Amino acid sequence: MARCEVCGNEYGMTFEVHAQGAVHVFDCFSCAIHRMAPICEHCRCQIIGQGVEAAGRWFCGAHCARAEGQTGIVGRV
Repeated sequence: MARCEVCGNEYGMTFEVHAQGAVHVFDCFSCAIHRMAPICEHCRCQIIGQGVEAAGRWFCGAHCARAEGQTGIVGRV
């Protein structure tokens, strides 16, 4: 059994996420999101959906990117 790196739960059905040369072990998606999701640089929410990257910064959407002075960002539904 492996141990979740977020909650410490030992679980027989953990899964690994390979990202940027590192291997992360989680027991559920909520722990994976907690550790891996980027944080919006304007409103500080975790970005679980698409998000917006502008000038090397991450935002949850076009509104937050524009609020931080990014231009040419258009939100799409």
